[in-house]
Amino acid sequence: MHGLVEPNSWIFLRLTSSSLKIVQAVPNTSRTITLPKYGSFSTNLLLSRPYFLTYELLDRLPNHKNSLLRVVPASELHADSIAEEDANANSDIFLNQKNEECNAIGPTSEPVMRSNRNIIDSASRQTLTMAEIEALKKEGTDAGKDLIEKLLASHVGIDEKTSFSLAKYKLLKIKKYLKRFTVLPVDVPLLTQWLMKEKDTSKILEIREEMLALVGSWANVHFSSTASLSSDHGAETAKPSGRWLVVDETGGLLTASIAERMGLLYPEYHSASSFSSENFNNEADTDTNGTFAMASTNTITLVHNNTQPNLSLLKYFSFTPDFQSSSMDTNRVRHPLATNLFLINWLQLLAPHQDTTYATPVPYLGPAELSAMKSSRRATYHRKFRRWKRAQHVVTNTLSGGFDGLAVVSQMDPVSVLRPLLPLLRGGAQISIYSPYVEPLVTLADLFSTSRRTAFIQGLPLESEGLPSIPKSKNISSTPLSEISSSLLSPGRDILTKNSGLVDFSNCQGKDSMCSVDFPLNPTLLLNSTIQSARIRDWQVLPGRTHPLMTGKGGAEGYLFTAVRVLPAEGRVEARGKFSRKRVAADEQNRITGKKFRSDEEALSKIS
Repeated sequence: MHGLVEPNSWIFLRLTSSSLKIVQAVPNTSRTITLPKYGSFSTNLLLSRPYFLTYELLDRLPNHKNSLLRVVPASELHADSIAEEDANANSDIFLNQKNEECNAIGPTSEPVMRSNRNIIDSASRQTLTMAEIEALKKEGTDAGKDLIEKLLASHVGIDEKTSFSLAKYKLLKIKKYLKRFTVLPVDVPLLTQWLMKEKDTSKILEIREEMLALVGSWANVHFSSTASLSSDHGAETAKPSGRWLVVDETGGLLTASIAERMGLLYPEYHSASSFSSENFNNEADTDTNGTFAMASTNTITLVHNNTQPNLSLLKYFSFTPDFQSSSMDTNRVRHPLATNLFLINWLQLLAPHQDTTYATPVPYLGPAELSAMKSSRRATYHRKFRRWKRAQHVVTNTLSGGFDGLAVVSQMDPVSVLRPLLPLLRGGAQISIYSPYVEPLVTLADLFSTSRRTAFIQGLPLESEGLPSIPKSKNISSTPLSEISSSLLSPGRDILTKNSGLVDFSNCQGKDSMCSVDFPLNPTLLLNSTIQSARIRDWQVLPGRTHPLMTGKGGAEGYLFTAVRVLPAEGRVEARGKFSRKRVAADEQNRITGKKFRSDEEALSKIS
């Protein structure tokens, strides 16, 4: 995250009413930011200034359309708190044993608690009329501070209020009339709060800040320090690691949260001195010629439904899914997601040979053929060639498997999501699936329960131990894509590796119904499956009046399914070890039992 407001970046403005407004800091003298009931000011006044500063709109000068800004110092922001601390030493207000405010002493020399019981709170106690208040608002003197002072001075019962009641009354007037705002950077928690309060929550599946953090935490998302690049002209120098699978239907909010944990969310800004026009042209030509380098570690593979993914929320972090605009723009911004975010749709994952982008190869043209083309056709060829090469790289990289985790926030059935993605995870990979409602996750957790796992293991025929599989010298990436895609589409009929989770039930005699209904997924592939929920609630904490705030937002509770991917043992598992003590104890018990039985028989024979 950057410490200064960069040009063309998105920022949050927190008003005195605690509401948030998101704007883009476009460097233009004619571009203004308008705040309702506040006024307007030029965007250039915020550029290259630190975040978390509080500004105050000054009175508009004559012949000026916009207002100027003044940075409010910390001493002025906390003036009331400082004055209250200084006045406590010489105040006539007492505190009893319960720390309740008192302002008088009774006959027994004990403090008498002060309360609002005898205060009549009505609109008539405010001597200023609405017409006078509106006139003062139009004058707009001293950013609304004069209006607040006149409201306090014209209140008849202001001296009867307790310190808490007075502070509450003053805070309400400040939120309503004071023209101040604070500049905040756009991060995932603040963006989530803004979406939950100001926008339609159904577009992000009503996922809250705490649940979004739990999804990334239980998926074990973190930064991978192994940095290596794989290009078309060179081999990989390090084993890929730090690769996560993501299914995101929140408009890019989950992707942004995971990218923030991996250090990929915020762009890199370059100064003009280190970014000359000659270097820019060279890099642009290199990118146009179709050569590219994609990261092999610390990557996010996003599986989406449509031709283009819905990542509209990533624009607030200066990223667009378009490869050309995201890799380099005129503002000298280079975004890490341009090389570390892989986009693949379900068709490319399940049946890549049916996808036109992947299955239609673009022939390579030499320099002589390119020079004979027109500039428009040459640019079109480079764009198609780059898109085809990128699709080839993403599909091959995804089907090779070995992902370190899976994070899902989707409305799709979790069983249908796990069926093709579960074989792509390595052993020990963490899985976290969010759903607004608990019923789909309960059904999923039941598929990996202990009883179902036991029935699955005991119900498998002996022939399943010798299932044909791909030879060990081959892996998924070297297998024809048609075989892999057909295996993913029909997991009950095709073969992958033994630990891929797609068991062939074609040899199950008399168990077809059990294989298709009772075991949609292999229950031995996941362990420690749990369902949890968390919700942060705001409370009012006052003596004798502590309770949750009644203005809290409702909506879906939200639940999270977590599990660990494991590799089942091959073949039959038999118990091993030394059991001499148990065997001796069992033999001794049998000998005593047999001796007692024989003595009983002898006694019966004597009686008879």
